[in-house]
Amino acid sequence: MSKRPMLQFVSTAKEMPLKRDADSRAHDFNEIYAEYAAEKAAEQASRCSQCGVPYCQTHCPLHNNIPDWLRLTAEGRLQEAYEMSQATNTFPEICGRICPQDRLCEGNCVIEQSGHGTVTIGAVEKYITDTAWDNGWVQPIAPREERPESVGIIGAGPGGLAAADVLRRAGVQVTVYDRHDRAGGLLTYGIPGFKLEKDVVMRRVEQLEQGGVEFVLNCNVGVDISFDAIRGKHDAVLIATGVYKSRAMQAPGVGAAGIVRAIDYLTASNRVGFGDSVAEYESGELNASGKRVVVIGGGDTAMDCVRTAIRQGAQSVKCLYRRDRANMPGSQREVQNAEEEGVEFVWLTAPNGFAGNPVEGVMVQKMRLGAPDATGRQSPEVIEGADYVEPADLVIKALGFEPEDLPTLWGETALEVTRWGTIKADFRSHETSLPGVFAVGDIVRGASLVVWAIRDGREAADSILTYLSQPAQVAAE
Repeated sequence: MSKRPMLQFVSTAKEMPLKRDADSRAHDFNEIYAEYAAEKAAEQASRCSQCGVPYCQTHCPLHNNIPDWLRLTAEGRLQEAYEMSQATNTFPEICGRICPQDRLCEGNCVIEQSGHGTVTIGAVEKYITDTAWDNGWVQPIAPREERPESVGIIGAGPGGLAAADVLRRAGVQVTVYDRHDRAGGLLTYGIPGFKLEKDVVMRRVEQLEQGGVEFVLNCNVGVDISFDAIRGKHDAVLIATGVYKSRAMQAPGVGAAGIVRAIDYLTASNRVGFGDSVAEYESGELNASGKRVVVIGGGDTAMDCVRTAIRQGAQSVKCLYRRDRANMPGSQREVQNAEEEGVEFVWLTAPNGFAGNPVEGVMVQKMRLGAPDATGRQSPEVIEGADYVEPADLVIKALGFEPEDLPTLWGETALEVTRWGTIKADFRSHETSLPGVFAVGDIVRGASLVVWAIRDGREAADSILTYLSQPAQVAAE
């Protein structure tokens, strides 16, 4: 392919990959965006202005070399583009699908700020790596030499898998422990297939397995094996459990049947997608079919729930959020997709209780935005006398996640935690209060983005390699 000049944003408009129409996509869990064709990917990549100071790269947690692999894509040098993308990102095809680019790289694109429409960085990133898989450029992990040291990783989510990849490439023996029957963590059981089809995750897990990573699944640390035993078995340990404890909600009637946690609802749906038999889904407990569904929350998990309910055949789906659209934490792109698919957003509303058991309705308070809080966001205030009841047969709580009490669950009181319950770890080395024990991802940060977990996992793996290279007497302290 002939070389294509860059800086084409003036003459070439922004163009996303084709999006399936709402009527067709609302009936299945397949991804909603098509793949770029080679010529279209090159065309859109050529819009990059090749900034001297690339804000897209600066605002990417992984500091991906975005302008460079856009240029290589525009020139048709796709294998080189893939290799450059993979150099800083363990899972570029996953980030290309699920990163909130509108808040990170694309949202800080210089040509977006100048009114020309951002470069479609995420779609090109996805295209590059999908092409690499199709052409066999993604090679199995093959360390130059094996090392005797072993590392135990607790949690097979994005942080743990990213660390496993780096450590295994260095020849370290890696064992990953996870409570679920499949690896991937929230990539597998938390994020719906219409955002991230599961074969995309499973092929990365298979790549790690083929490269020598051992997975111990259906293994609940603290129950099936002690944390102390894992420490005794390995030269270093990485904690990458994520945060799965749903934030509690206090309101009259909250314990009624038909009021469920988002994580349970999404996990059941994803298991059904794998072909598993899920009793709670088949009984209707975690199935929105034919029901009036109300989702409480405004983050990305709430967006996943409302869009899943549409696909399960809900009679109606409403999302209650206590602030307005401009102040919601979820991706605006996801809100738009949900609205196209038939979700109704009820802004400036909050639940005050629940009627019936099984649930028949949500008692709703209307809100208005008042003075800014400590974060600078306007605080919601109740409008007195404006309460009403929203009919509901299924209520899904998507209020966020908190860390489990790991020191108690694992019987390791010396593992220091913050006042929020997250593990206290050095922000550079990721080492905890226990020698040779590191921690990454949401269990340190609190609920955050997949891309931050990947960055943490890669950084921690480098720190672990440094730790393992210390003299034996130091490492044994």
